Amino acid sequence: TDVWASMGQESEKSERESAFAGHRVDARLMSAAPETCRFMHDLPARRGLEVTDEVIDGPQSVVFTQAENRMHLAKGLLLWLLGE
Repeated sequence: TDVWASMGQESEKSERESAFAGHRVDARLMSAAPETCRFMHDLPARRGLEVTDEVIDGPQSVVFTQAENRMHLAKGLLLWLLGE
């Protein structure tokens, strides 16, 4: 998910959050996936709305490894752009 209520849709926020509540990534959903399944998110995650703490902090989550890899990529790209 990105945003459930964009600018100009603030009045629809609670309605949209209710509508998407069943699409939250939780332990039940992850247990239906193979053990090799990994949870990824580009952050920032809306804990409790799009993913539960149990999943994002759990053993199948690679969110923080993904974020670290993105940081190193951004640093390398910046150095390349600066010609260093």
